[in-house]
Amino acid sequence: MTATTPGTITVRTKRDIIDFVDSHPKGTRRTKILVFIALGGIFVDAYDFTSLGIGVDSLKAEFALSAFQVGTMTAAMAVGALLGALIGGYLVDRIGRYKLFVLDLILFVVAAIGAGLSPNLEVLLVFRFLLGFGVGVDMPASFSFVAEFTNRASKGKYVNMWQSMWYVAVVVTGLVALPFYFAGVGGDLWRWAVGFGAVPALIVLLLRLKFTEESPMWAAHRLGLREAAKILEKSYGITVVVDQAAGQEAVKRLPGFRALFTPKYRARTALASLISGTQSMEYFAVGFYIPVIVALLLGKGVLFAILGTIVINLFGVLGGTTQPFLTQKWGLRKLAITGYCIVAGCMLLLGVVGDAVPGVVAALLVGVLIFGHSFGPGAQGKTMAALSYPTEMRGIGMGWAESMSRIGTILGFYVFPLIMAVAGLSKTMLALMVIPLTGLLALGLIRWEPIGQDVETPEAEGTATTPSTAS
Repeated sequence: MTATTPGTITVRTKRDIIDFVDSHPKGTRRTKILVFIALGGIFVDAYDFTSLGIGVDSLKAEFALSAFQVGTMTAAMAVGALLGALIGGYLVDRIGRYKLFVLDLILFVVAAIGAGLSPNLEVLLVFRFLLGFGVGVDMPASFSFVAEFTNRASKGKYVNMWQSMWYVAVVVTGLVALPFYFAGVGGDLWRWAVGFGAVPALIVLLLRLKFTEESPMWAAHRLGLREAAKILEKSYGITVVVDQAAGQEAVKRLPGFRALFTPKYRARTALASLISGTQSMEYFAVGFYIPVIVALLLGKGVLFAILGTIVINLFGVLGGTTQPFLTQKWGLRKLAITGYCIVAGCMLLLGVVGDAVPGVVAALLVGVLIFGHSFGPGAQGKTMAALSYPTEMRGIGMGWAESMSRIGTILGFYVFPLIMAVAGLSKTMLALMVIPLTGLLALGLIRWEPIGQDVETPEAEGTATTPSTAS
């Protein structure tokens, strides 16, 4: 790649396209808008995953659900996400990020309305599954998009912003539920909370249709230099000249999931999988059931559940908003280790003294636990996957990590209500400590750090264990 005149570059290979994006000093206003529209999908994902938690008591009463049925109903979305991630990750590398960007949002709108109108548990399970499938498809598309529109010096920061977007969505879930509660919807609160998910999904869908285009990195690999050059011109406001002497590079056969377990990538895959799985299990065992935990600690009542959800998840907003700005300096490993330690410490305190301290203090500990999760492992599993593979493998890498995350989600959904039913909150917290400790063990054994690495270079083995701060 060469710069001929100000505002004009000449490209000869797909690597020139990648190098331009990776080395662009700041990006442009348009590329930053594109990144936040992509992260808007994470907002929808989080809202749909957690909105049911607000009204889970009214739902249990309406459909007379057992603890096992509650676990099944909540896990249905995770099963859909697991399958959606594997299929979406495979397709996003083959047909592009943009097409799936649009299709999954359409599914969100339809499924959210259908879930809110469900007449029985069986119909609700179907629509929850479809919502999950949409989440699974959106994750590899959104993360790949953000990673491929940001430069190497800030890629980790922007990808890691997804965690703050998640917790903002969870807080919004509570804020949305409040007016419905005061309007006296009673046992239909869960319907309004879930059905309202169609609104942000529709907004993000319209923004994506208006502003987004295909990833230039993906286009360089699959559509050719000329198409990639057009995207660069539109996104970065420059003139791109494709060297006429440059031959058309052959479109290579894309790797499948087996490539994730080749010697070069297996350690990265193992670490991304373990962090994704354990963080998801600890979050959905605790975070999803925050309304239930608040009721146990502070008193029963829908209003307590809503307000407790809002306040406790503000700790998640704080942690999720802080850690992106430390990503390039600390690296993903250090952030994850710090967060796991905070989570494990809070679980230990809740298990040992949770019954002896005032409910407000115990609730505060849950808030600190959520802070530690969002500051550390909550973000790093998916970010680890998004930054550990080259463009032609990023979709399947993200899809695989997301599927591992959803296995953790399914286990978390079942673990909390089943242990709670027989052991109570304190012993449940002690039992759950095994989750962050497993994550810490994985980070101790596998020392891969993607921050600062050029994963687009096939020859780069990327064995560094500390982040590069070169910009």
